[in-house]
Amino acid sequence: MYITIKQNYVKCMIYRFFFIYFCIPKFATMDKHKILYVSQEISPYTGETKMGEIASILPQKTQESGNDIRMFLPRFGTINERRHQLHEVIRLSGMNLIIDDFDHQLIIKVASIQKLRLQVYFIDNEEFFPRRQMFHDLEGNFMTNNDERMMFYCKGVIETVRKLGWKPDIVHCQGWFSSLVPMYLKKLYSEDPLFENVKIIYSVFDNSFPGVLNNELSEKLLYEDLESDDVDSIKKPNITNLHKFAIRYSDAIIQASPKMDKNLFNFIQKINKPFMSYPGDEEFIDAYHEFYNKFLNKEELSLI
Repeated sequence: MYITIKQNYVKCMIYRFFFIYFCIPKFATMDKHKILYVSQEISPYTGETKMGEIASILPQKTQESGNDIRMFLPRFGTINERRHQLHEVIRLSGMNLIIDDFDHQLIIKVASIQKLRLQVYFIDNEEFFPRRQMFHDLEGNFMTNNDERMMFYCKGVIETVRKLGWKPDIVHCQGWFSSLVPMYLKKLYSEDPLFENVKIIYSVFDNSFPGVLNNELSEKLLYEDLESDDVDSIKKPNITNLHKFAIRYSDAIIQASPKMDKNLFNFIQKINKPFMSYPGDEEFIDAYHEFYNKFLNKEELSLI
């Protein structure tokens, strides 16, 4: 009987070794890492879009691989708070953020995507995120304060992470509405112990907006103790210049859509930063995780 038990134990250890070595994804065998996702859209809150799908599935798989994640999304007025069971986090709310030299109250809400076992933090403010509106007003016009809404969201994410006392290894920004985060982290929060060694990845999607944001965006950012040279490239804040601005302050870039503006692609070629081309629709999770792995292990990443 003793021999049988010992044989079974040996078999179990062998099976366990083969399972760990061959079956668990590479990302799971690494030390536990912290990934912060700053997203413009997340399914199901903002509808079923490709950006929203990636922004929900990618964090789920990253978390299942044994890593610690945090997810942030603007609390757009199109999000049904009752249906999705959003509730305010009192201990994180109440801070005032200065945008264009005016105070705006930061409200933090949270909800869970039950089937994915994910928790999402929402950046909210009654003035910036009115009911039934995402980027356009009730008449269908692109909102004139989308620049300030973007500033509030990006700064709100960073300040909330500071309040959580949570130190990310990677900040992954997805969508133009997150395009100020890389600059904020590199210029205003670079000496903060939570962000001093963080790596920033920016995903370029092919979604756009008409014309330009408010042309005073660069001037409003100067209230943040920035220099003119820091924000000159978005004096004309159209979609291409916002992407370039984010890429300039990021450590690596991902092409998240099948097509990319040629002007933008040429810009990425010139700056010579680590770049991942569009990984396709099917097995993109493995491609993203491999990119993370190389980043975190300080391996040589392919340049465009």
